[in-house]
Amino acid sequence: MLTLLVPIAGLIFALVYGNLLALNYVHVITGGTWTGIDLFMGLVMSRVMKGLEPQARTQVIKKLVPVMLFLMPSLASVAITSGINLADRLGLLTLESPTIIAAIVIVIILSVQGFGMIMPTEVRVYLELRKKEPDRNKIIKWGMRNIKLAGSQGVFQVALIFVMANLALGFV
Repeated sequence: MLTLLVPIAGLIFALVYGNLLALNYVHVITGGTWTGIDLFMGLVMSRVMKGLEPQARTQVIKKLVPVMLFLMPSLASVAITSGINLADRLGLLTLESPTIIAAIVIVIILSVQGFGMIMPTEVRVYLELRKKEPDRNKIIKWGMRNIKLAGSQGVFQVALIFVMANLALGFV
């Protein structure tokens, strides 16, 4: 539960006190953590899970889903919210900038994948796991799908980092 509250508390602190450095820190740390977890899931966990027996896969997914169900939406929401606020406060939030438009398009793709595809599937996995006789095949299928989608998110996040690095260097 603490991992869920820390990013949100950091964002609230940065917004309430108007501290630009804190807002930047919250944005970078939550965005970096979100990206790192997605890349880890896609590049490492997908290969690890493929090598496990179905019973072991089910156990890993059973432990992973409750954490991911709450952590990833928290990180994503805080990274996006802090990024929008940061761009606005720095005077960069303009639709005249191709760099900002690229960032917006990538964030929309990440949001649709994360909140529209990954999160609902995580909820289905969680509900299936709570059943008296969970269907292992469904759990594995859905869990592997989400791990692959997380890897896809990692690719989009690397593209977003490229865009953000250009913004940070003044290439608006």
